[in-house]
Amino acid sequence: MTEAMITELAEISALRVISRTSVMQYKGGKKSLPEIARELHVDSVIEGSVLRSGEKVRIMAQLIQAVPERHLWAKSYDSDLRDVMAIQSQVARSVAGEIRVKLTVQEESRLQKSRSVNPDAHDAYLRGRYYRRKGALENLEKARQYFEQALDRDPLYAPAYAALADYYSVLPFYTNAKPDDVFPKAKAAVARALELDDSLAEAHASLAYIHTYYEWDWAAAEEEFHRSLQLNPNDAGVLHRYSRFLSSVGRIDEALREIRRAQEVDPLSQVAKANVGVIYYFARQYDSAIKPLNDVLKEDPTFDTAYWGLGLIYEQKGMPAEALAQMEKAAALSPDPNTMASLAHTYGVSGQKEKARKILGELEGQAKKESISGYQFALIYVGLGEKEKALAALERAFQERSTLLAYTKMDPRFDPIRSDMRFIDIQRRIGLPQ
Repeated sequence: MTEAMITELAEISALRVISRTSVMQYKGGKKSLPEIARELHVDSVIEGSVLRSGEKVRIMAQLIQAVPERHLWAKSYDSDLRDVMAIQSQVARSVAGEIRVKLTVQEESRLQKSRSVNPDAHDAYLRGRYYRRKGALENLEKARQYFEQALDRDPLYAPAYAALADYYSVLPFYTNAKPDDVFPKAKAAVARALELDDSLAEAHASLAYIHTYYEWDWAAAEEEFHRSLQLNPNDAGVLHRYSRFLSSVGRIDEALREIRRAQEVDPLSQVAKANVGVIYYFARQYDSAIKPLNDVLKEDPTFDTAYWGLGLIYEQKGMPAEALAQMEKAAALSPDPNTMASLAHTYGVSGQKEKARKILGELEGQAKKESISGYQFALIYVGLGEKEKALAALERAFQERSTLLAYTKMDPRFDPIRSDMRFIDIQRRIGLPQ
């Protein structure tokens, strides 16, 4: 219910609503409300509780001003479970009215039209969202099961289709799933979601992801990102994805603007902070990239992406020992093919070619049993200085529709082959601006 209410309020453009990732870190803590508000940079906090008895539900909500601390509004709502989404909309309207926020015509219309929902379907969907946000492959699989369970209970429940589309579209980043195996499923799910409800921000976000990483339709992707953020301007996850899109096509200033917006609504997110470092890396502003990544590691020494990012940066700064130290830490925490290929690349450019070839051989053996993208092999061959093999592997990656090709325009590791006409031709075929 917490996540559902955050989503409902976040779709009001005049409000800045903090994301679940940051908010839930205070659950069960002992910090006072003014302390929490100060750390999250907010003026007011909503507290609430849910009591369920059979098919009935009572939602109690109160709006509290943080400094000075005082109650602004409180109300309880009794309803049938099927109308829980209508109650969420009522709470959102009441909060907006209490703090004198003007709703747009579209927002007012959306809040008025909430449909009844099967309680079991809604419950399964919320459980799926919980596991989806936890990340890691085992949690993704649990999320999928709950989303499918929601659709078994209510085949017309659009949010569950949108969530399934998200699941399939991110799968290549968590596993060795072939894009051609999963993205068509994502497209079918998102099409059904939008057919049922064109105002679902998360469905437009998933469609933007499909356009970016599978269809390489950059104009359509940006249009869908804009539509999603128009519907929900406070979705930190979409702001984060949009920043990655912008950095991939070389629009660095805009990418930094969007990731800063993501940090405003999710100020405790280590993922967003790490992405600031990656964007600076793409911009070749290496000194600026180091601080946010080190800040992440101060908060979470097990955050593998931060070590990976620092490894990339130190390589470009001509500091091979430091680059290897960071990349080895990343590989120890997350020995997936992409990280191992990055480590092999770093070994190669650092002169430790035997170690690079050892990882290359291991990935070649793995590729006989499961899908390993040509992109990973191209990265290793570039590190080894074998340009012909690198270009051949990149062509394989193109034929596979590798999601990681989206980053080749800006990644400095591909500089040794960047001027080759075959590399330029691949960039042209995936539509990246030159």
